[in-house]
Amino acid sequence: MTRRNKFGIELDEKVGAGSNRRDRKPGPMGVAIRDTAQSLQTTTEEKVEQRRRNAADAEKYRDAVDSGHILLSIPLSDIRTDDLPRDRIDLEAVAISDEMDELKSSIRNRGQRDPIEIYRDSGGRYQLKSGWRRLNALRQLRDETGEKDYSTAIARLTISDEDRLTLYLDMAEENIIREDLTFAEMAQLAITAAVDPALDEVAADAIVGRLFKSVHKVKRSYIRSFVFLLETLGDDLQWPKAVSRNLGVEAARVLKADAGLITSLRHALARAADPSEQTRILEGLTASPNKSSSTKANSKPKKKFEFHLDGLKVTARRGECRIVSDIDYTEIPKDRLESAISAFKAALEE
Repeated sequence: MTRRNKFGIELDEKVGAGSNRRDRKPGPMGVAIRDTAQSLQTTTEEKVEQRRRNAADAEKYRDAVDSGHILLSIPLSDIRTDDLPRDRIDLEAVAISDEMDELKSSIRNRGQRDPIEIYRDSGGRYQLKSGWRRLNALRQLRDETGEKDYSTAIARLTISDEDRLTLYLDMAEENIIREDLTFAEMAQLAITAAVDPALDEVAADAIVGRLFKSVHKVKRSYIRSFVFLLETLGDDLQWPKAVSRNLGVEAARVLKADAGLITSLRHALARAADPSEQTRILEGLTASPNKSSSTKANSKPKKKFEFHLDGLKVTARRGECRIVSDIDYTEIPKDRLESAISAFKAALEE
């Protein structure tokens, strides 16, 4: 059967219906182009999603760093300590103390276990907030050994837009929690903060409540007593850290009750040769405020002696025997320690 098209050409219906119909399936080149286009689209979408995730992760990382949740390894040479006054008295003595030797021994054996805290000052430089002893222990180990392991410090970078009082507070709270600050040091920190030009002018006695607000109110009253003592006696109190809590509180009470004693007491303290003599003078004040300072200085001194034995440093005084060595006693089983202490006690009682 045939039919004519519009041009008058006869067409075979059978041929037109089947054998000459165009094949619509894509060829090898078409398949390749289509697959490439699909792959390109998928890759582009994945890259866009990956960039979005990277941006979100970077923002989370910055937030974590600003919140102090990320620990950084900072070269010691990049960490400064000249912006925030320290909360310790007589830093030179602390730097060469037995406690510093113990800390160095711990870092040497186990590494830096606790991070220091740093912040950026107005010039963008790293400044120490807390961890003065750890930082200086690392510096001493670096200078003594020359090893690269001690050339950096593990640090927590905190936000730099904190107010000035918060910096003081964070520095002090760490040592208060560790029970590592004397009342004289806490009082001195309040006095230092009170004269900081970056803070509002507030009396040291008043700033104690803001600086040590997490401390029990009774303890805050002790700190205020030491603030009064340090402000009243000034540099004539040569070893404020050596003043015990009870002695300092009682001395402040006596001086508040009779200000006429202040001048003679300062003269006596200025002539004190060592912390023991300073303590005897203050004890004389609290025992009998009306006695002359020359009489107060005649109290019997406390006994103390030290010796070394097989690498151990032993310090003995009334009610205390202290042993210092390179041994990490936390690694010794408790029952073994108890047995050793029991043997030591038994030997003393024989």
